[in-house]
Amino acid sequence: MTGTVRSLLPHGDAILTNLRLVDGIDPEPRDGVAVVIREGVIRDIAPASSVPSDAGAIDLGGAHVMPGLINMHTHLSLSLPGPSGDAVSALDDHELALYMADGARRTLLSGVTTVRCVAEKGGADFALRRAIEAGLVPGPRIFTAGRALACTGGHGHDTDDTLECDGPVEFTRGVRGQLRAGADLIKIMVSGGIAGEHEQITTPQLTRDEMAAAISTAHAWGRKVTAHAGPAAVIADAVELGLDCVEHGYELTPEVAALMAERGVALVPTLVVTRAGSFFDELGVPAWMQERALGAADRHLESYRFALDAGVDVLLGSDMPPFWAFEGTSATVRELEHMEQGGLDPVGAIRAATFRPASWLGVGDELGALRPGYAADLIAMTEDPTRGTTALRGIDFVMKAGVIVRDDAGRAARSSL
Repeated sequence: MTGTVRSLLPHGDAILTNLRLVDGIDPEPRDGVAVVIREGVIRDIAPASSVPSDAGAIDLGGAHVMPGLINMHTHLSLSLPGPSGDAVSALDDHELALYMADGARRTLLSGVTTVRCVAEKGGADFALRRAIEAGLVPGPRIFTAGRALACTGGHGHDTDDTLECDGPVEFTRGVRGQLRAGADLIKIMVSGGIAGEHEQITTPQLTRDEMAAAISTAHAWGRKVTAHAGPAAVIADAVELGLDCVEHGYELTPEVAALMAERGVALVPTLVVTRAGSFFDELGVPAWMQERALGAADRHLESYRFALDAGVDVLLGSDMPPFWAFEGTSATVRELEHMEQGGLDPVGAIRAATFRPASWLGVGDELGALRPGYAADLIAMTEDPTRGTTALRGIDFVMKAGVIVRDDAGRAARSSL
């Protein structure tokens, strides 16, 4: 992966031509258009014939251009059980900030231009977000939950990316504390999961009163709530209390999936986490976690299919670091391939990776599509992603806010600037 971070013209101005536009909403690629970018924003999708020959346009060589990917389940400070995770947990504050900044850079270069962080260590995500926004370090746009809220001894309690709370009062205080720090959303751990040694995926961990306190407090402040959740009964309780999104959803039933669809609750399935044996080996993840994760794969996929059948809005999220080289591509693209192989058509997969996540985040009129008025966050590849998500293995051009951050083919260098 190559490329340098630089602006084509002052303030992120550019004109892109000789491309096939996949705008993130309409299903069919468009030919014969040019993307006109001013100050990092798409100002026009114009007929290519209207672009003067001396306009300094960048010829993309017939590449397919689509919005940058939005990964809705990331942990830039991820530390799973095992030696690699222990090394991350041992980083001091300064080392952690640099580690996360490097992950952010690699995430952006992989074609992920926006992330939703759903549990990060010690507030470093807020500092990283500010640094990226100020242009001090390269990275994706960050929407973050800060630290996730768990019960004492609950899922993730043994790392600094969760805050232990007990009872409605403490969960209310926990939500307010994350909002004070700058959280865009709130995450709660309502059940056990894969990475907790002394729990099971099916272990309920919050009371209804605790969930209600967290959800109602966040909603009062205009923030959505997502939940790490596995078993159907716990998910049903949370959905009835107003939950906005489910992470993983390992054991949905058709009835609970139908309830989610009825209430407009999204699912970020993270299918890759129950199919990640080589990743776990690489990190030295212990046998008990590998067995639990890989043993949940079939039920996890069945759960995902229940959600698709019910019409639940499914959103891309890898849980694994977005940029991680995995099975011949990045973890993000591999997750999208699993989503397609599990029953989501390619156009639906594109929407699940672009416009639908942006809509959930409340920025569907700014991100996730390539239309006038939207941010110029985009990726390019030779193959047609509307024919299959494997096309995304060929991402070779990345732009964020009109600034090229990756250009493997050197298209910009050959343009008439």
